[in-house]
Amino acid sequence: MFKIKLTCSAIILYAFTTFTVHSTTNNDKNISTIVNQHLQAIADPIKGIGAREAGSAKEQETINYVENRFKAMGLVVSVQPFTLPKNELVSANVIADLNIDKKYTLILAAHLDSTGEALGSQGAIDNATGLAAMLTVAELLANKKALPYNVRFIALGAEEAGILGAKHYVKTLIDTQESTNNILAMINLDTIAGGDYLYVHSAHTTPYRCGDISGSYNSEAHIRDALFNISKQLIEPKQQYIIHPAYEGYPEGVTGSWSDHAPFACSGVPIAYIETTNFSINGKDGYDGYSQSEHSALWDCFDSETHSACDRKKETKWGHIWHKEFDQLSTMEQLFPQRITQQLTATVKVLVEFLSTFKVVNTTDK
Repeated sequence: MFKIKLTCSAIILYAFTTFTVHSTTNNDKNISTIVNQHLQAIADPIKGIGAREAGSAKEQETINYVENRFKAMGLVVSVQPFTLPKNELVSANVIADLNIDKKYTLILAAHLDSTGEALGSQGAIDNATGLAAMLTVAELLANKKALPYNVRFIALGAEEAGILGAKHYVKTLIDTQESTNNILAMINLDTIAGGDYLYVHSAHTTPYRCGDISGSYNSEAHIRDALFNISKQLIEPKQQYIIHPAYEGYPEGVTGSWSDHAPFACSGVPIAYIETTNFSINGKDGYDGYSQSEHSALWDCFDSETHSACDRKKETKWGHIWHKEFDQLSTMEQLFPQRITQQLTATVKVLVEFLSTFKVVNTTDK
């Protein structure tokens, strides 16, 4: 069991070293069936939507798909449109609440847009994987009305255009009566399948550049650590989460500001960020996790001894998947048979367990 203890100034998650993993009727086959249905509907350019550039008709089609799926689950759904400043196109966040009448809320979010269509990307890994997993978790939890808190599922628009959907949501939250003080945590799902290993991060210990988002920056790691501990007891070793070791510029287990978690951390909300990549690779800019895989097809030449390019001056591919021609379901399945399904199934199981088992304790109510 997990307990979130609320005080006047901090939210602390207590993750015990031993706990009981609750058995569910959601076996691996059931999970993989649901998540793959969503994945195909979002990322397949023939049977589904395909590339979903911010502000495009395809992004709007994705917004409609997510909204309709949430409504079919019986959740309380709203759509939050916003304008892209560079071109005046419109994007939107789709917000769905499980128990909207509860005082406290935990957010599970994934961005719904993609980029790199001109290079052949269909946005399968980045980020149909995260969106499909979030929808699957919502479907599996849709009947859990007895949870002591609200689970808010957010499909965020225009992440690839500058994290615009997340920034708009957080700014709106701050400007309204619903304070971020009532947000227990935000879990970000971005590129959660396809790379060599599954990682879970907390916000960087050095505050991000937060711009006009106000709040007390939060780099607490308790949500990260809780998800990590669940994966160690619930998931087979190949799909268990990793906390990356310390590298120059990146202390152990922290991540940069390049995804939707950043505005939440800036506003004072503790975050965890799940992704697949490979931090053991010495990539173009060092050990920063931007090289997702060692697979030879993703490199001009990969040196397995140095874990880097054979010739760093001549390398052009650098093990990158997202935003490239490799980011397609058919291509990824050829390169890594069953990897996407296995990684998505693992993360859905971890998230369902986490969201189903921790308790909220408000010390100010005593």
